[in-house]
Amino acid sequence: MYKLKVITSTVRPGRKGPAIAKWITEAANSHGFEAEMIDLGELNLPLMNEPVHPALKQYEHDYTKQWSTKIEEADAFIFVTAEYNYSYPAPLKNAIEYLVHEWAYKPSGIVSYSIGPFAGVRAVMSLKTDLLSLKNVALAEMVNIPQLNQFVDEDNNFMADERLDKNAKIMFDQLVRWTKGMKAIREDKF
Repeated sequence: MYKLKVITSTVRPGRKGPAIAKWITEAANSHGFEAEMIDLGELNLPLMNEPVHPALKQYEHDYTKQWSTKIEEADAFIFVTAEYNYSYPAPLKNAIEYLVHEWAYKPSGIVSYSIGPFAGVRAVMSLKTDLLSLKNVALAEMVNIPQLNQFVDEDNNFMADERLDKNAKIMFDQLVRWTKGMKAIREDKF
């Protein structure tokens, strides 16, 4: 079974990301992954404050060492991201930039959302570019959720429709294939 980390992007009060992340984590677990949700709001990483560049992996702070271990053990990721000002949220950018090598040669699925009709696709474009610079492969197959409020009830539970469930399955099928291939690359089996 492959280890999958589902990472939320928002930390503000009233956020919907954890509800979506819970849904996609449960779906991933039933699709053959050993999925774990990581809520950046609970992780609460400070703004990047390591004195040595992360490429050297000489981490000073315990929270960075724990974050490094958590990401290093993953075989794949799913980023659940909102769209803020035509990009993805700063807490996610900060969390990604804490590390370099831990992201490399691993695939990522993306679940994007917005309260408007664009479903967070502009956030996806920024995120994909940043992941690529870290040798992380963001899949073409993804889940985009427009007009988010129609999928969230008054208790902040996310309720996917048939289209979202279908898109998630397509993304998982590709994520499994890419995870197998990228694991072989990480282990240098070629």
